Amino acid sequence: MGDIYGEIRQKIFKICRRQDLLSQPVRVRARALTTEEAIGNPEADDFPLQKGKERLMQAEFIDSAGQAFTDQFGDFEGILEDVLQMPLENNFRRAVFVSTLNAVLRHTNQVTGTIHCRDSGPGQCAVELVDYLKSGNGKPKIAQIGFQPRMVEYLAPEFQLRVLDLDPDNIGTMKFNVSIEGPEKTEDAMAWADLLFVTGTTIVNGTIENFLGRKPVIFYGTTIAGAAHLMNWNRFCARST
Repeated sequence: MGDIYGEIRQKIFKICRRQDLLSQPVRVRARALTTEEAIGNPEADDFPLQKGKERLMQAEFIDSAGQAFTDQFGDFEGILEDVLQMPLENNFRRAVFVSTLNAVLRHTNQVTGTIHCRDSGPGQCAVELVDYLKSGNGKPKIAQIGFQPRMVEYLAPEFQLRVLDLDPDNIGTMKFNVSIEGPEKTEDAMAWADLLFVTGTTIVNGTIENFLGRKPVIFYGTTIAGAAHLMNWNRFCARST
């Protein structure tokens, strides 16, 4: 992958070497969580996790866990150094790497919020998001990359909002009075927007570099917790644990 992944890899290697984590025979697990395990019983039924489009991979490292959304999921078992040297050639491998990164940085007390919120958490997060964006940015025109239903529901009445998504079931539909656009509209939406509000899963699906260095960016979600910390990116994730 591109330089972003190489830079993240260098940074996490440095941390792990300094703390002697690479030399230890630590087993790292990543598994796809069921919907119930991942998000409990939320208030609505329109989350990607519930529709079967994505699942959460969970890496367990010593005493900590980290997660990553992905549309390519399965099991992996090995030592930490194997994960950090893994060629990041598809979404599954990137999900293993990213979830492990989150778990390791959680273990070293450098990040929190690596576990997805449950039950009423997404709705509460969306309420806080509106206040967060207003307090720091006024009323920007927002291009949201990735359809997250509760966030769109609460943002749409308050901001000029365009939403782009990869799910063909969403593209072309109206959600909360917002037309969901496809990835071919990315450049147009980015040119229009004052602020990009981007799902952290872009670091798993390999598109993250499309959104860096163009406009102010805020990433959201648990997936990008570790990378955002290492790269000093802005992240919003109010109800994760």
